[in-house]
Amino acid sequence: MVQAKKIVEEVSGWLRVYDDGSVDRTWTGPPEVKFMAEPVPPHHEFVDGVATHDVKNSGQLRARIYLPEKNPDEENVKFPILLHFHGGGFCISQADWYMYYNMYTRMARSARVICVSVYLHLAPEHRLPTAIDDGYSALLWLSSLAKGESHEPWLNENADFNRVFLIGDSSGGNIVHQVAARAGKVDLSPLRLAGAIPIHPGHVRSERSKSELEQPQSPFLTLDMVDKFLSLALPLGCNKDHPITCPMGEAAPPLEGLKLPPLLLCIAEKDLILDTEMEYYEALKKANKDVELLTSPGMGHSFYLNKIAVDMDPNTAAQTTGLIAGITEFVKNH
Repeated sequence: MVQAKKIVEEVSGWLRVYDDGSVDRTWTGPPEVKFMAEPVPPHHEFVDGVATHDVKNSGQLRARIYLPEKNPDEENVKFPILLHFHGGGFCISQADWYMYYNMYTRMARSARVICVSVYLHLAPEHRLPTAIDDGYSALLWLSSLAKGESHEPWLNENADFNRVFLIGDSSGGNIVHQVAARAGKVDLSPLRLAGAIPIHPGHVRSERSKSELEQPQSPFLTLDMVDKFLSLALPLGCNKDHPITCPMGEAAPPLEGLKLPPLLLCIAEKDLILDTEMEYYEALKKANKDVELLTSPGMGHSFYLNKIAVDMDPNTAAQTTGLIAGITEFVKNH
């Protein structure tokens, strides 16, 4: 008789891990929000001023490119690149999900940038540092394009490799820090890493912070998600004090010794993990790093990815517009 598989770990709505090691990421939460986690096919024609294209290089790296349509006065303009790392606690989500498509088409259109969003390997099948390696490989690929060693027409014809920025949502913000730290040790020229933009990064400690205990949980971040995703993603035997999740902690390389580009740290006032994000900010300042803070008042973790809230709540809509405007300004100034 065939024995039924048993669930050994479950993250409500998002993910189930079975005793045979298999993982099921079928959405089982409220059906009305399922569309945000559905893939959007690429379209090479411009839709609302943005075209999208999926690429795969010889090293099996996959990425989605968001290219803004040029205005008449931009004929000879080369656009900065935002190299994007999606969130999902290292365990869920894909670069082609609607929540990212909706946000990063808007970002490309508003900020006049090309977004290159990396398809990251997911845990627990691929534990950390695999997603960091993916992010760094993507940056090296952009460097090879800048050197003329590789060719991707959408980028080679339209991108300014002298203005490359790293950007990431939630756990993608952790990847931003780690990739920037690695990049500081190598010569990527003629590519220039112009800035780094961690948005609500998943920087935490093993000990609960005050904000984790007091702030409201949201659809995009619960304590259950923080604990379970990170236990599935971190190297076996490690806890949240690991350098990837706690870059300001004692186990991490001293921030003073890292060569980092200018940073724009984006935070939300009602984020569960606000306290440890602020600890990261204070540690960067103490290490004399060039860091700016962009705060979204009254908002929770990854609020701008919640299409329903952005459409239904004027304040969420206004704060999303403000976030995009702040990122646009940072890119313009660097």
